[in-house]
Amino acid sequence: MARHPTRWLIPLLSILALPAWAGVEVFTTAGQPVVNVPSDAAVVEIDAPARLDAQLSEGIPANRDQARQEALRRLKAPDWQAKRQALKEAAMGTARAWMIGIKKVPAVVVDSRYVVYGEADVSQALEQIEAYQQETQQEASP
Repeated sequence: MARHPTRWLIPLLSILALPAWAGVEVFTTAGQPVVNVPSDAAVVEIDAPARLDAQLSEGIPANRDQARQEALRRLKAPDWQAKRQALKEAAMGTARAWMIGIKKVPAVVVDSRYVVYGEADVSQALEQIEAYQQETQQEASP
């Protein structure tokens, strides 16, 4: 089955066109849950596109004609638009992680500028960022 890398192009371009995110973003995977996440934080599971793609590919017959028929049936299903939207949002979140240079997960990012890696407790990570911000403000003051 041929892969079309251009299917990620539109979500990626959409992300690049957005202004810098102001707020809290949490990047993780399904296998690394995070806790104490503020209600206004964006949580991105960077492995979501691969998981959703695997779910969408599940049960596709090996026979080309049967696979085509099954794909058409799925595209006409009532839940297809919701699945398509979920895949689009997952791809955009993963593109965002790549764009801001996330190196490992979990990662807690504030204002696209401050990041704490390896802390699954988001409130703890936010405290670390706040302490750093206060420290650097004091150093900048005469």
